[in-house]
Amino acid sequence: MPGIRVEYQEELEALEASALGGLDLVTSQLVRTLEAVEHQDIELAQIVVADDDRIDGRYLEVHQALITLLATQSPVATDLRLISALLHVLKNIERMGDQCVNICKVIPMSGHTPPADQEMVKLILTMGAHAKALIAQAKRAFCERNVEMARDLVDRDDVIDELNRDCFRLALAIGDDADQREWAMTMMLTARAIERIGDNSVDIGEQVAFVVTGLFREFEDASHPDAHA
Repeated sequence: MPGIRVEYQEELEALEASALGGLDLVTSQLVRTLEAVEHQDIELAQIVVADDDRIDGRYLEVHQALITLLATQSPVATDLRLISALLHVLKNIERMGDQCVNICKVIPMSGHTPPADQEMVKLILTMGAHAKALIAQAKRAFCERNVEMARDLVDRDDVIDELNRDCFRLALAIGDDADQREWAMTMMLTARAIERIGDNSVDIGEQVAFVVTGLFREFEDASHPDAHA
């Protein structure tokens, strides 16, 4: 029996590593997505769309293994929390990959040489850099079971939210040229997708707190207590 439990713990640890490794796949996708946006690289965008199968495959593989573990090993409360959290993390990873796909699908809409506004492009790339940092911090917080690091994701995500609002304001003021306004609309969709990646990172941080404390609470509520006073 002790040997079986050791194997079970090793399998659970391996599944956690595999699940969190999905964040590395998302980071690679995001980097290539931002490069495609910066250079209006339609071919690279198509590669990102095709490569989403890797993230989906990771999701299905680890998700099924975790469900099997639940069904066959009767995990105790602590492990049950971890498995539940990992299932949520996997869903967030899959959604992040989908957001990269969503961005890459709108890139060809403007053609190879759109009337791009460099200030808007800079905002998008800055948002992407912040989102990439959030993904890395979310992964580290989960690995280290660091609740404070996880909570800090909210403040860092606020920066992305403000940049998203800047993109919206710039798109509204971009001018009357129809082609340029159409391009600006695709950038608004891009900004929104990156903003959602930031939100998914915060969601992963919330799962860190759940694993450590056994209680689930949205960080937005915890970080704005006056809102509920």
